[in-house]
Amino acid sequence: MRTIAKFLARNKGFITFMLCMIVFRSAVADWNVVPTGSMQPTIKIGDRILVDKLAYDVRLPLTHISLLHLADPQRGDIVVLDSRTAHERLVKRVIGLPGDLIAMRGNVVFINGRAASYTLGSYSGIHDDLLNPARYRIEHYGDIRHAIRLSVNWPSPASNFGPVKVPTGQYLLLGDDRDNSMDSRYFGFFARDEIVGRSRYVVASLDPQHHYLPRIHRFGAPLD
Repeated sequence: MRTIAKFLARNKGFITFMLCMIVFRSAVADWNVVPTGSMQPTIKIGDRILVDKLAYDVRLPLTHISLLHLADPQRGDIVVLDSRTAHERLVKRVIGLPGDLIAMRGNVVFINGRAASYTLGSYSGIHDDLLNPARYRIEHYGDIRHAIRLSVNWPSPASNFGPVKVPTGQYLLLGDDRDNSMDSRYFGFFARDEIVGRSRYVVASLDPQHHYLPRIHRFGAPLD
């Protein structure tokens, strides 16, 4: 016990700093490495995204317990969640809010019977396009607009689903790489308490296809 007490006394500054960092990252803000392409072209493989953990709730550090409700996720938000069904942390986009009727026909999203509109998009630097060519579209719904990626040769069998009604307290989430995303079409709806934060910016980006060299142009890039 005396040895432990001496160790704590000598390192109290460092220990205090580490505890503050743990509390900050668990309850205020964190960064999340994105190892998969399910949100391409918006988020590229190797991006480190900023997670605002105060976007929706003030939570008890190191838990999912909400101490203060601040807001609810909105359609179009990019959210980070700890999925009980998928057994991992996911990054997806909010498409369906509680009470919405959602369907998809040929990768066209219908929200409450109204189809989203699509315009042509053009993106470069997506490594997956070399083996899996893709078409890019800008998906519009009201004031919300964001890019999606559609596979030319391997469309997803989940490009048609619904209509389904989003239950109270749950959300329907999709990836922007619509033919390469495990999302609500596979896992079902996601509960509100699984959503830990919102992401709007890339902190840093390392390119796994080029020896993890930094993509300087993506540092601080906004996520639409």
